[in-house]
Parts: sequence; C-alpha cells; structure tokens
Amino acid sequence: MITVEQAISEIMHRLPIGRPVHCPLDESVGLILSEDIQSDIDSPPYDKSLVDGYAVIASDIQTNTRLEILEEVMAGQTPTQTLRPGTAIEIMTGAPLPAGADAVVMVEQTTREDSVVWIQQDAIAPETNVMRQATSLSKGQTVLAKGTLIRPIEIGILAEIGCPNVPVYQRPTLSVISTGDELVNASEIPEGGQIRNSNGPLLSALGNACGAQARSLGIGLDNFEALSELVEQGLEADILVLSGGVSAGVKDLVPGVLAHHQVMQVFHKVQLKPGKPIWFGIAKSQTQTTLVFGLPGNPVSSLVCFLLFVAPAIYKLLGSQRNALVSRTARLTDDFTQRGDRPTYFPACLTEQDGVHYVTTLAWKGSADQNTLSQANGLAFFEAGEQFFTKGSEITVYEIPS
Repeated sequence: MITVEQAISEIMHRLPIGRPVHCPLDESVGLILSEDIQSDIDSPPYDKSLVDGYAVIASDIQTNTRLEILEEVMAGQTPTQTLRPGTAIEIMTGAPLPAGADAVVMVEQTTREDSVVWIQQDAIAPETNVMRQATSLSKGQTVLAKGTLIRPIEIGILAEIGCPNVPVYQRPTLSVISTGDELVNASEIPEGGQIRNSNGPLLSALGNACGAQARSLGIGLDNFEALSELVEQGLEADILVLSGGVSAGVKDLVPGVLAHHQVMQVFHKVQLKPGKPIWFGIAKSQTQTTLVFGLPGNPVSSLVCFLLFVAPAIYKLLGSQRNALVSRTARLTDDFTQRGDRPTYFPACLTEQDGVHYVTTLAWKGSADQNTLSQANGLAFFEAGEQFFTKGSEITVYEIPS
C-alpha cells in the first residue's frame, strides 16, 4: 500500500491542464480567471463630484460667500458652462466636474435664493469632494490577475471595465455511480436486506460544493453488464466517482469493469483509515481524459476519500490553489486511545475559545455511522500505531468544508 501523500502525488501528477473557456459574466461566480484582465476605460472616466452640492473655485470661499448659479448638472449630464470667479454650478453626486471648478461644497452647507447660493462655511480646500479621472484605475491597467477567484465583488469590477464574457477555467464535470444490489433510492422504503443510497447524494453534493458540475448516474447493480453500461456513460465526464465494489469480495466488480473499459489503474489501496480500499485510475481517449476514483462504500470512508483525493483534483482543474482540508492544531478535550496500523481520520467537533482551538472526538461507531458524522465539523488526525493521548494534548484536526 502507498501512503496518503504518495496517492495525492500520483493523482496530481496525472491531472490534465484545466480547460480555458469564456463564460457569461453572470455565470462566472466561483470560477477562476484563466487570463489577466485589463480595463478598457479610466475609472472614473472623468473628474466627478462625490456629493450633491455646488461646484466652486476653492479660493472664492470665505465667510458668508455669495455665488451666482450658472446652471444645474444632474448625473448623466455634462456641464456646458465654465466657472469664473464669483460663480457656482449646482451638481449631483457622480456628475462631471465643470471646467474651472476645483472643489464641491455639500448642499447641507448652502442656502439657495433663486439663482444665488450662499455658502455657509468659512473656507474649503481644493479637491474637497472631488474624484479625479482615473483615480480608481486607468485604461490598460491589469485589474484582476490570472488565478483570481471570482466572487460577487469581482463581478462588479468586471462589469465596470467591460468584460461581459469572462476567461475562466471550465467547471469540471463529475459523474457519480453508487454500486450494490442492496441499494434503493432515498424515496423508497427499504425491504429486507436493503438500505437507502446515501453515498450518491453525498458525493454529488460534495462535488458541487467543490465547484464541479456533478451528476448522479444512479445505482449500479452488482452485475457486470449493467455496471459496465453506467461506467461507459460516466467516462464521458472529467471525473468519475464510484462508491462501493472496490474491496476483495465476490461482488466487488468495479476494478474488473474499469479494466474492461481500458481504464489504467494507478493505485489500489492506501494506508488510511477509513478508506483503505480506494482505487484510482485514468481513462484516455482522443477527445477525453477522465480521472476515475473507486471509493469504499461506507459513507464516512467515502467522505474522507473524497476530501483527501477527489476534491484537490477538482480544485486543480478549476485553476485553484486552495486545499480541500484546512488543518488546525487543537487541544483534546478528553483522553483518546489510537489503535491500528494506519493513520486515522476520526470524526470530531472543533471549537474555539479565546483564540485556542479545542477538539472533541465523537462516539463514532464505524464507517457506516452517518448519524455521528452529521455532528462533526472536523476530522481528528492520528498517526498509525497504538498511542495514548491525554486530555489537553495537541493534535492536528482537518476542518470539514461547510
């Protein structure tokens, strides 16, 4: 068996380059820029007023100054007059600053009488309440760099600089197959020997949360021909994830079906608990490269393996450098005994108090215990080997993404 680190290296080494595409602006949130973005305008595109008030010549303003109003300039209009000493132009927020003006007096500091305005402040400094052209950015300036994650904030600036079609890395497609004759859909009442398919919805949700475009292909029965048909569909995606059928049982058909479809095995089994039986391989055709992950059928094993191995692949295809699992150092709130010859990722509850992180291991009853898993927001990590950890010991905890 290989280690977790070796397995991740094997996956990353074989990842294809993310596909650059152009995406409509309103569909680009959560994607990563594949190119630098330059502005096609100055911002602001002209000298403008930051307030409602009166554009003035700053040196005109003294105690109880009286100015003649030449015109009114609303947002969306342009001035037609040039200021001269003893005059003012009424102006709205965002409107262009008239020629000759170097400051704007706020309307709250004025009194108007017909075509005359009285300034009720003793003085005003040049440039007060004025924003000059290109103060924010200039035409040709790189505003957003390649590799930037597009958030709602970036949508605003992309719209301002005229980028309706955004160069990004394409969202990878991900297909999910849950295997096993015992599985029924969540809408059905299980009969004797049956259980509901929870892995399929769990893995699809994880894929979507990580930024992939996930699609469930349903339940694959423990039948070579039926499973083979689903796998053939799944290989049309960038990533195919199967749960169950990767151990050594009579009906663990996944490796054989994948071999039938010329999926090249890279590794099978990793020094890991839970998740030891994980399988990984690559399928290549003239038009498509598909990463194929065979995850163990138990839900906690599937979750751990997805976060450790599948999520980083999704992020890299998206052009992101982020990690799926963020680590923290935390203090145990109780004694804990680690047993076994494999590194263990144990469901836990991570809390913080006064800047210190604490971790409580949960009463996990094994890899199928989803009820306990639902209470977890972290995975407490313990190295292989029998060890006893006392309350207060510091260990590594990986946060489960929300």
